[in-house]
Amino acid sequence: MQYDYLIIGAGLYGAVFAREMMDAGKQVLVLDKRSHIGGNIYTKEVEGIQVHEYGAHIFHTNDKTVWDYVNKYAEFNRYTNSPVANYHGELYSLPFNMYTFNRMWGVITPQEAEAEIRRQREAAGITKPHNLEEQAISLVGTDIYEKLVRGYTEKQWGRDCRELPAFIIKRLPVRFTFDNNYFNARFQGIPIGGYTRLAEKLLSGAEIRLDTDYLQEKSGWDSMAKKIVYTGPIDRYFGYCYGTLQYRSIRFETEVLDIPNYQGNAVVNYTDRETPYTRIIEHKHFEFGTQEKTVISREYSAEWKSGDEPYYPVNDEKNNALYVRYKELADQEKNVLFGGRLGEYRYYDMDTVIACALTAAEKEINCG
Repeated sequence: MQYDYLIIGAGLYGAVFAREMMDAGKQVLVLDKRSHIGGNIYTKEVEGIQVHEYGAHIFHTNDKTVWDYVNKYAEFNRYTNSPVANYHGELYSLPFNMYTFNRMWGVITPQEAEAEIRRQREAAGITKPHNLEEQAISLVGTDIYEKLVRGYTEKQWGRDCRELPAFIIKRLPVRFTFDNNYFNARFQGIPIGGYTRLAEKLLSGAEIRLDTDYLQEKSGWDSMAKKIVYTGPIDRYFGYCYGTLQYRSIRFETEVLDIPNYQGNAVVNYTDRETPYTRIIEHKHFEFGTQEKTVISREYSAEWKSGDEPYYPVNDEKNNALYVRYKELADQEKNVLFGGRLGEYRYYDMDTVIACALTAAEKEINCG
């Protein structure tokens, strides 16, 4: 055995775990199926602009330990996420706040906004929300649900809002202030020079092999290390023996435009059902770019199929039950650690991924 740890996946979880092990004097080998490091946080420079190849990633956290950790490897700018919602040409502020309520109903005070939401919730007869539609109406009323939630959500998930669990919409902030900051987080920003630079710093000194599918030659790779850290899809690890876990995937249409500014904001969500894409990202605004050209990406949500990149686990009752069966198998793998969004079939923000990787690494170091 040449290595202490074989780490499958050069994304955020794998990179943080690798960094901690190397700092503890361990030998690591990192494999990734893709031709680059960084996983879904990978950024690529186009026309001097850092393009988020796998969708927008805005770092935000209330965890000072995590914030201090990432700042050891990257300098973060002051970017604040303030998306705009476009409903058939009507523009609204996201998160839902007093600007949104004023645009929608002409209300001026928080009391007026709260009264209107309460009136619409009572008119809908909702007391205890049982699905996403009822939860959304309970939070922001019927008007905002119909214009700013329903179409976007059904495009994103490919399902009727009444078939989706209520907890999904609870991630959306609702404020009775004029605060356009989407994330209610103490720390927020984007690495200056892109996320790939952060990944490079974390993996500095590691032996890395790209364009390498671990599972195609699993036994050979396993013989090279004492322990495996697996961050890929847990169902694929076990050969889909119980069936396939469901994910939502995303298709991107990215183009360079010969203008300095396309939409005036980094993120614009298209919330009507008729527009086929969910949002447009204008990448230069993440770093307050002044380049003469701009790069935009249209995002199209789709059901995951073999060969696609899995993005969002569909954590409904059926899939969660299936994951439990795979988790039971994973617990029997004595020398394999499963981590990250795909390894744990759970939607994680970046700060949570880092915190989980640090916890797992600390446990390994202490046990070793």
